[in-house]
Amino acid sequence: MTPDTAAFAHRNLPRLLLQAREAVMAHTRPALRAHALSDQQWRVLRVLGEMGTVETGRIAREAFIVGPSLTGVLNRMERDGLILRETDPADQRRTVVRATEQGMERVATLAVTIEEHYQRLEQALGKEKLAELYALLDTLIEMEQT
Repeated sequence: MTPDTAAFAHRNLPRLLLQAREAVMAHTRPALRAHALSDQQWRVLRVLGEMGTVETGRIAREAFIVGPSLTGVLNRMERDGLILRETDPADQRRTVVRATEQGMERVATLAVTIEEHYQRLEQALGKEKLAELYALLDTLIEMEQT
């Protein structure tokens, strides 16, 4: 069967999810760049802003950044004064990360911009449809992880 004759019954869901991500991020990236942050650095700061002090493995899972890439991201963020890394007092083999005051200031500033975008999404889609979208995505994630 050639690509011309291949028949898929369903749309390309992974591609649609990536397109949706990129469409949403297109509104967020200018604010991130204005604060000299990459997408990955923002994901780390968002995790730290929501969770406080976090072990590096958990950051990798929550921010969807593979270990070797996370090391580079954290190195740059530490150099820029956004985070501090410390040995976990409960387990000397682990490293924990927390946002500095400067990092938390960026989280607070960017949260305003990002929440404004979410408000526009809610106005355009309606509160119920946005809640339904969140619920469908949560269900999809849960289904695919089992």
